[in-house]
Amino acid sequence: MALSTLDLFSVGIGPSSSHTVGPMRAARLFTNSLAAAGLLESVARVKSELFGSLGATGHGHGSDKAVILGLQGESPETVDTDRADQMVADAAHARKLNLAGSRPISFYKDDDVILHRRKSLPAHPNGMTFTAYDAEGTVLREGTFYSVGGGFVVDEQAAGADRIVEDSTVLPYPFTTGAQLLAHCRREGMRISDIMLANELAWRTEEELRSELLHIWSVMKECVSNGCERIDPTLPGGLKVPRRAPRLFAELSATTDESDPMRAMDWVNLFALAVNEENASGGRIVTAPTNGAAGIVPAVLHYYEKFIPGANDDGVIRFLLTAAAVGILFKENASISGAEVGCQGEVGSACSMAAAGLCEVLGGTPEQVENAAEVGIEHNLGLTCDPVGGLVQIPCIERNAIASNKAINAARMAMRGDGTHKVSLDKAIKTMRETGADMKIKYKETSRGGLAVNVIEC
Repeated sequence: MALSTLDLFSVGIGPSSSHTVGPMRAARLFTNSLAAAGLLESVARVKSELFGSLGATGHGHGSDKAVILGLQGESPETVDTDRADQMVADAAHARKLNLAGSRPISFYKDDDVILHRRKSLPAHPNGMTFTAYDAEGTVLREGTFYSVGGGFVVDEQAAGADRIVEDSTVLPYPFTTGAQLLAHCRREGMRISDIMLANELAWRTEEELRSELLHIWSVMKECVSNGCERIDPTLPGGLKVPRRAPRLFAELSATTDESDPMRAMDWVNLFALAVNEENASGGRIVTAPTNGAAGIVPAVLHYYEKFIPGANDDGVIRFLLTAAAVGILFKENASISGAEVGCQGEVGSACSMAAAGLCEVLGGTPEQVENAAEVGIEHNLGLTCDPVGGLVQIPCIERNAIASNKAINAARMAMRGDGTHKVSLDKAIKTMRETGADMKIKYKETSRGGLAVNVIEC
């Protein structure tokens, strides 16, 4: 299969790519299938059932709300994030929703959106089924979907294949391993971002690609800005976690003393906290490659823009292309789903991607970039996903800040070397996949292990 940079980076809604973005897309796909089959006008009721990790933490991740929005024809890219909760509340109160935005059907939230906390579907921990009935209760259509991380959704026919659809696009420089990617670079005398750019041109023009990537960057910047300007003191949800980004932004902005050698770290922390507080609030987010890890790439990109002399849009594009190349390796050979391999697949992958992107724009060789990516994931191996209260807040928000600084350190370490190192990125990714397979289910986004059971919700 062929994967694009724009598969790894897409605009969505918080708080979770696999638990919010994926279910919304799946519900919309199901309604689209009803319309395509000419069944939409015959539907009187739709029952949605969420299984596995979706069922266990779906309320905290907004999965039930996402399904309701998706059934009404909303998409993660365009849904009004400020009105989303009200739209769901209106449907529940009226006991009616507009299927696909046009077909009014009865809706009883407790009966029609069911979260199975202890039942799973076979192909992936994030499974869901949709069943459409006519007025007599006859089944018109059924559909099974899996949200496999990063907002990617597959149907039952593609179950087990970590992709949306088979893409047979012929690329000039195909690769599924880091070794193959480096071989292309050595043979052609090209940088990793050059290889990715050449491959992207199989789908779109360079002008189109540039426009799309700069739009992604603009959404990332807007997300940081929004996170710094919020006035509500706590995040939504029962944990009542205090917002830190607005106060930290005010403090850093008021500081004129630049003698502190760790000043840049404070700003990087701010950038990551702002993004992930926005994510926790259901705001507009870029999956990078997931929502749970959405703050890392933007934070490191903001570090590049603010602290690296000569930073410009061309560098931003090269950063994103290189980060995506590494993300593709994780997608192809392991997983970016916390429900499948734990948080090492989310924060670990994002840390690796950001480290590679920064090393590229700092002038690193392909070998140094691969080294930076390897350091980024190696020191996140075994990271569990244990969100307290099923919310993408503790430890997720701080974890993004820590990983952002870790990515910068990985890039700087790689730049101090010549690219030679003992553990390859491919071996580190293989280890991540095997570690995820060995990890107990309770540590994979179920809120039944780790911090989730040792921190009292109040």
